[in-house]
Amino acid sequence: MTNSNTIELATEFGSKVNKLKSEVGKVIVGQEQIVTALVNAIFCHGHVLMVGVPGLAKTLLVKTLADSMSLDFNRIQFTPDLMPSDIIGSEILDENRQFKFIQGPVFANLILADEINRTPPKTQSALLEAMQERQVTAGGRVYQLNEPFFVLATQNPIEQEGTYPLPEAQLDRFMYQVLLDYPSFDQEVQILKQTTGSDKTSVTPVLSAEDILAFQKVVRQVPVTDNVFEYVVKLVQKTRPNTTGAHEMANKYLSYGAGPRAGQNLILGAKCNALMNGKFSVDIEDIHAVMNWVLSHRVVRNFKAEAEGISTANIIAKMI
Repeated sequence: MTNSNTIELATEFGSKVNKLKSEVGKVIVGQEQIVTALVNAIFCHGHVLMVGVPGLAKTLLVKTLADSMSLDFNRIQFTPDLMPSDIIGSEILDENRQFKFIQGPVFANLILADEINRTPPKTQSALLEAMQERQVTAGGRVYQLNEPFFVLATQNPIEQEGTYPLPEAQLDRFMYQVLLDYPSFDQEVQILKQTTGSDKTSVTPVLSAEDILAFQKVVRQVPVTDNVFEYVVKLVQKTRPNTTGAHEMANKYLSYGAGPRAGQNLILGAKCNALMNGKFSVDIEDIHAVMNWVLSHRVVRNFKAEAEGISTANIIAKMI
C-alpha cells in the first residue's frame, strides 16, 4: 500500500462498510454475521451460497444489499423446467431476418439464484461460466457481463425430494457458504412490528459500482506475511484425509478435504476482514473469522461423521 489514493481508500473502507451495514439493518432485523459475510464476499469479488429454511428474508436481504450499493438486481427462480437460455438469454430473428441476442436475467450486477438446487445440472452449469469467467457464450459468441458481478444463491436444506444437489465443482465456485438461522425471540417480535404496519422502510445508497470496483482493488493490496500464508496452507492440508498433513479428525470423519481454492479464498476473505476492522495487514484472527464460511462446503463428511452427528463446524473447530 504505497499509493496515497490506496491508503486513503483503505482508511475509508471501514466507515463505508459500517454505513452499508447500517442501511441494510434498517430493513433486515438481525442476521449481522450473514450481512458481514455477504459484504466481505462482494469486496473480494466472490459468490455466496446461502442455506436456510424458507421465510428468513433471504430475497429481501439481497435486494436491500443491491439497493444500498446502487447495483442492478435480478432474481432468478430456479425450477425443474428452467432452461439455460432462460438464464443467459437467447438469439431471435429480428424484423430484418438477422439474428439478435436478447440478454437474459444474468446480465445484472447482483443475481439472486433462488433455490438453485431445484433445477437440473444442465441449467445449473449455465451459471458456471458466468460465475467464473464473468461472461456467457450464446450462438458461438461471447458476451461480457457487467462489473461488478455477484451471484448470491439460496438453497433449502429441508426439502430434498425432487432436488438436484450441486456438484462439488460448482460448490467450489462459491467463495462462502453461510447458514441462516431462525431469529431470536426479541428479533422476531421486531420483525412482526416492522413488517405488519403501513410504514415501508427504504434504504439510501451508500456506494456506487465504481466504489465497489475501487475497494476490490484495495482489498487485494493488503499485505500478508509468510507465516500467515504458511498457516493457511497447513490448515487446508489438515482437511485432506490420508495425506501427510492430515488432522486426525479428517482421517476419522472426512471423505475428502478442501483444494487450493480454499486457501486463496481464506487469504482474500482475511484481507477484507482486516480492512473492515481498521487493520492494514492480515493476522491469524482474520483467517479464523472467515474459516467456516470458506471450508464448510469444501469438506465432505463420511458416513461415520453423519452417524455420530459430528457436524462440519465441529470438525473444522477441532483442527485449529
